[in-house]
Amino acid sequence: MISVTVVVALCVLAVATQVGVLVFERKYSPTGELVDVTGGRLHVVQIGSRDASGPPIVLIHGATSNMETMRLPLGNMLAEKHRVILIDRPGFGWSTRDDLSNSSPAMQARMIDEALEKLGVDQAIVVVHSLAGALGALMALDYPQRFAGLVMLAGVTYPWPGSVGIYNEAVTTPAIGKLLAYTITLPLGYFLTDMGGRAVFAPQPMPEGYIAQTATQLVLRPRNFLANAWDLVTLKPSVVAQASRYADIKAPTVVITGSADTIVSPEIHSRHFAKTVPGAKLIVLPNVGHMVQNAAPDLIMREIEGMISAADTKPKAALR
Repeated sequence: MISVTVVVALCVLAVATQVGVLVFERKYSPTGELVDVTGGRLHVVQIGSRDASGPPIVLIHGATSNMETMRLPLGNMLAEKHRVILIDRPGFGWSTRDDLSNSSPAMQARMIDEALEKLGVDQAIVVVHSLAGALGALMALDYPQRFAGLVMLAGVTYPWPGSVGIYNEAVTTPAIGKLLAYTITLPLGYFLTDMGGRAVFAPQPMPEGYIAQTATQLVLRPRNFLANAWDLVTLKPSVVAQASRYADIKAPTVVITGSADTIVSPEIHSRHFAKTVPGAKLIVLPNVGHMVQNAAPDLIMREIEGMISAADTKPKAALR
């Protein structure tokens, strides 16, 4: 039998969670447009000039985050010259997905491609970070017509040894998962978010005020946290299923990783992926951790500009 003390504690935590959700949602309200797609609704922010020359640049974030981790500083810097499209992945930030447990890269790729179609984007340079590496690779395979280029930032692309954490696995189990998500996750996560952020940035320091500036605490909301957990526990089988196809990627590809990344192994993922994709360019940043978009935004911008310049010369060469 569950004691009265336990029941009372769970009720208090559930109330605290709902109060926290209201506080976070008021503090970090949506800043873009909501695009209805099959299976959910995507929150999209467009910055920079819609009339900028060259293909738009689509930025897609990784796990335990939202679009703001790609806006600062990289997205804002790119927007000075280009049309930039920031997307909250399905189930994250202010995007929704109807079935939280359906977290496959294939489902997310379809939803994002449908949103880009509705936004009138014919071709784009797609920049993906971390867990979204699996999504970007699959999009390049399944929707090649949408790609003017692929930029992988510390992207997950292959299976790895080990698990994604006991708590993530527990949250995706029937019954107990929702109980955890709607009671203890937000109060506990509130105190652990800063420590987790510092671990992701190491060996670089986490920028002052980063957690607040990127609305990271939105992921502590129950449905967001459940979506994140499902993404993580189903990721390994997804990359196992798609990895054999990477040699068929035709989009110009740049792979950027940090040599000191302890979150996504450069050896298992970036180096292997760059060797497999025809013509891919690999850049390994010495003593840089997982957040390469914060450590080297100028370098990433130069690589994107190089992609745009190369694409601009192809039609001219064909006419000679």
